[in-house]
Amino acid sequence: MQRTLSPSVVRCFSLKKRLSSLSFRPVAAMSTLLINQPKYTWLKELGLSEDNGGVFNGTWGGKGEVVTSYCPANNEPIARVRQATMAEYEETVQKAREAWKVWADIPAPKRGEIVRQIGDALRKKIKVLGSLVSLEMGKIYVEGVGEVQEYVDVCDYAVGLSRMIGGPVLPSERPGHALIEQWNPVGLVGIITAFNFPVAVYGWNNAIALICGNVCLWKGAPTTPLTSVAVTKIVAEVLEQNNLPGAICSMTCGGADIGSAIAKDKQVDLVSFTGSTHVGKQVALMVQERFGRQLLELGGNNAIIVFEDADLNLVVPSALFASVGTAGQRCTTTRRLMLHESVHDEVVERLVKAYKQVRIGDPWDPSTLYGPLHTKQAVQQYLNAVEQAKQQGGTLVCGGKVMDRPGNYVEPTIFTGLAHDAPIVHTETFVPILYVIKFKTEEEAFTWNNEVKQGLSSSIFTKDMGRVFRWLGPKGSDCGIVNVNIPTSGAEIGGAFGGEKHTGGGRESGSDSWKQYMRRSTCTINYSKDLPLAQGIKFE
Repeated sequence: MQRTLSPSVVRCFSLKKRLSSLSFRPVAAMSTLLINQPKYTWLKELGLSEDNGGVFNGTWGGKGEVVTSYCPANNEPIARVRQATMAEYEETVQKAREAWKVWADIPAPKRGEIVRQIGDALRKKIKVLGSLVSLEMGKIYVEGVGEVQEYVDVCDYAVGLSRMIGGPVLPSERPGHALIEQWNPVGLVGIITAFNFPVAVYGWNNAIALICGNVCLWKGAPTTPLTSVAVTKIVAEVLEQNNLPGAICSMTCGGADIGSAIAKDKQVDLVSFTGSTHVGKQVALMVQERFGRQLLELGGNNAIIVFEDADLNLVVPSALFASVGTAGQRCTTTRRLMLHESVHDEVVERLVKAYKQVRIGDPWDPSTLYGPLHTKQAVQQYLNAVEQAKQQGGTLVCGGKVMDRPGNYVEPTIFTGLAHDAPIVHTETFVPILYVIKFKTEEEAFTWNNEVKQGLSSSIFTKDMGRVFRWLGPKGSDCGIVNVNIPTSGAEIGGAFGGEKHTGGGRESGSDSWKQYMRRSTCTINYSKDLPLAQGIKFE
């Protein structure tokens, strides 16, 4: 789930990426919090303090568990957040539904104007909010800023969309009749987001849902609550300036209890969930049990396929960026690199050399390209995956170890020699491990691309136009994102983002994704004095 950044951002960002750190630990003493240190006073520009309310429904609250946010680059505490209780969640839902009665009556272009103001407010805070993303999530600073820019870009897109959404007027077979499609908002959209994009994913959902006439209830990742609070403060100020109910964009910080409540709640008309396939399946079952609507953006086991005619000067930086960026913690990260046997050895040699040149360091250092994993648990998952790859016949050619420095740093890692269907190769491990697989034929490569459970992103590198269109066609890639001569990561906001199979089938952001946030009615209007029936039926 990563979108295209500006060329300058991509250059700086070329491979580092997001990793955040925040875990539930004993409450840190005030004197040890980063927010109280002179170096981090900028956090207060976002309205943050030592203790922050984790509930917003027009007023701020939070009477639940107090959690501490930690920086993944050094595991030092940043600040604390008071999560929502179930009573506060229920109160927030009621206030959001009341706010919908106001919001739904506002014409779509006027709603677009409010979204435009949200985008402008984010622009004014883009550097400081991007810094918070870097500090709390762990991705490099330039990527943190780029993520906020993505929310801004989606706001701009949504403003134009607010004057375009709607259905067609269809020809009726009956004289004196009109046949139209009417699109209306679903109502309350529950948005559950993941740690790896703590701003952008909410932005995709929030901006589009708002112009469609919905209100939003956000539960961000429990390990990036400060970012959720800071973003909500920016949005809330815009609503207040326009004399609109703050509950239009509500927030309840919390863990699995709040997430389950959203999934089970009949008053939540659409649940948009971004996260792992395992949790997404649980959410889907809870929502489906009540015949609710769901939009799922889940995992990806993405592959780059390199054919014998590929431009290797494109292949190497593409594979590097897509596999190492964000320390392998994007849903669009390249986890499988399939190389034609004629170019296998050369690509591996060049890629290993590139890996060894990756600049590893603090996320906020402009020269850094690769930062920490989000949590200590992720470090253990990395070690487990390395061991499994070895046991299943893989040859470690690069990396494979935890780095001896503060924070959750591991070496970017490459394995060769594994079978295409090895269990570890078919497992989406959210860490920077790349499995290199050798193939002989196009049919073999296409089949292997599609044999994993997920279907998010895929890419081939070739100059053969026939192969390109076979790849795009019905017997080619079965993914929601199908690329040619670019990496698996880096989607543009104008296209629909999402995938197939265990990726969930949902679509967000561009194209006609707005339809997921609305309900459609087919309307037949008789403006004649007769009552003809369809299909020429006579009932006299």
